[in-house]
Amino acid sequence: MCGIAGVLHADAAHPAGAEIVRRMCDSLLHRGPDGEGTYVEGPVALGMRRLAIIDVAGGDQPLYNEDRSIVAFQNGEIYNYVELRQELETRGHTFRTRSDTEVLAHGYEQWGDELVQHLNGMWALAIWDSRRQRLLLSRDRLGIKPLHWHWDGTRLVYGSEIKALLAAGVPSVPNWEVLDAYVAFGFVPEPHSLYRGVNKLPPGHNLVVEKGQPPRLQRYWQVPVADESQSRRDEGRIIEEFTALLTDAVRLQMRSDVPFGAFLSGGLDSASIVTLMAAQSSSPVQTFTIGFDTPSYDERQLARLVAARCGTRHVERVVAPEDLEAGLDQLGVAFDEPFGDGSALASHVVAGLAREQVTVVLTGDGGDELLAGYTRYQGEKFSQAYAALPRFARQDLVPGVVQAVAALAPGRLRDRAQRAARVLAAANLDFESRISRKQSWSDPELRGALLALPPGEVRPAREFVADAMRDCPARDAFHRLNWFDYNFMLPSQMLTKVDRMTMARSLEARVPFLDHRLVELMAPVSARVQLPGYTRKHVLRRALGPRLPLELLQAPKRGFNVPLREWFRAGDPVQLLQRRVERGALDGLVRRPALAAAVEAHRARRADHGTLFWILLQLAGWCERAGIAARSA
Repeated sequence: MCGIAGVLHADAAHPAGAEIVRRMCDSLLHRGPDGEGTYVEGPVALGMRRLAIIDVAGGDQPLYNEDRSIVAFQNGEIYNYVELRQELETRGHTFRTRSDTEVLAHGYEQWGDELVQHLNGMWALAIWDSRRQRLLLSRDRLGIKPLHWHWDGTRLVYGSEIKALLAAGVPSVPNWEVLDAYVAFGFVPEPHSLYRGVNKLPPGHNLVVEKGQPPRLQRYWQVPVADESQSRRDEGRIIEEFTALLTDAVRLQMRSDVPFGAFLSGGLDSASIVTLMAAQSSSPVQTFTIGFDTPSYDERQLARLVAARCGTRHVERVVAPEDLEAGLDQLGVAFDEPFGDGSALASHVVAGLAREQVTVVLTGDGGDELLAGYTRYQGEKFSQAYAALPRFARQDLVPGVVQAVAALAPGRLRDRAQRAARVLAAANLDFESRISRKQSWSDPELRGALLALPPGEVRPAREFVADAMRDCPARDAFHRLNWFDYNFMLPSQMLTKVDRMTMARSLEARVPFLDHRLVELMAPVSARVQLPGYTRKHVLRRALGPRLPLELLQAPKRGFNVPLREWFRAGDPVQLLQRRVERGALDGLVRRPALAAAVEAHRARRADHGTLFWILLQLAGWCERAGIAARSA
């Protein structure tokens, strides 16, 4: 696990120099505190910071093939490196280390760009072919590891994080085109960034730069989503294959030369991973949990049940409202661009807790995408049924009743009615518009009143969803939603959060549910198997349910969420936002009267804008740190 960075000039006579790549790597120290390495020759300068996991003593990068004509750098882990090394040795290759990165150098020599098809792992890699003067950049199939790049016509600059590109002199110019999408979703959808000219290499893609040519994107893999009419329905066989593959994925991802453990919440996904780890470990697994003093968000008791059943060495910590302000700028620096998912705060805390004892953790992330675990799958199924009702019921009767409850009911019932009203409002829309509204933390009307930039400078959030859905081969709602999760939500939100928050603590996070073999198994499976009735994660419940506590199986889904709604109603976080606004951090971006009206609606419980305020807080912090204002657009 590392941070990688590099520069390649189009003009072969233009020397890259070592100073610039060292400066880029210095910005990534948190990703790799255990060492550094560089390769500088003519127009190319490549480098890395290392977090030592495999072959701690001998795995320093760069690593080479036998004649040193192939140079390999990597951020990530190749889990099947043992098997690949054995295969390459039978083909005549000679290794000098036990590192998984050395497999990349020999594998490229053997298979060329087809190397990535042989890999099981998470990676952002850079391979320099000195004979052909050719640079290959690659990102893993699901986008677990990040890679950013910039091309100005004269040089390519790349890095694990945007800060490495800025250290190389890439201009810090805002890309306001994505502002509506950021405020809607709380993240900037890939492959875009909030910096003009800074791109994110899409999952399942290579970027190739050859002598005298501009960078060329190559897709090498995509999620194999099928239409419902061609989907797999042999439930017993699917459950059997799923259990075997998940068990093997956990086995492979427990390969480590340093101490490892697991994040454990009160949910099915992390509990399943810990259960499989305990069954394959000769010593107690170390597990780490965070909780909240707000009971409806706290899952520590369920996590304790799993820890007790699996015999883990279990550690807990509580996240409090005061952690919000303390962590605000830390999170902003880690993400480089605004990131409004409040659960990042909890991820940052639990990563710090784990790093006190281990260097690697396995997590349950990706389980909701793999197994139709989000409540939006139930919502899509409801939308299909709702669309079959008579028009008067859909347009007048049912919405009228729900809106009345949302206006008059007390407390949590009102909150639930407000959420139901949003679901009903979206039920009659087309798929892209419906999903855009469901996944947004504010509706388009509110954002239209709130955002001050001219509409021509900002693309509507819905357009980014439409871009992600353009190549979707499925026509049924279930598999289209699954495609959306894999291609839009997962890399831009979940995996971005996990990578930045763990790497900020110099901790490696591994995600067994996103072993590509599992994705290839489950993505084409019928909705009838994955979501019978309204039962989420049916396959996982059948596969591992008998080995989990009954209380956990019966618990409602909570998600890994921070109680932003309650915290912002308590006063202090709202005052934090207001102080930033008063300093002018959002001038030219947000209209103050509209924001004041949203704050009042939230405090009066007429609306739930807790996450919206966190999104705006992150945006304000980014503008202040970067010295950016709307007038610089």
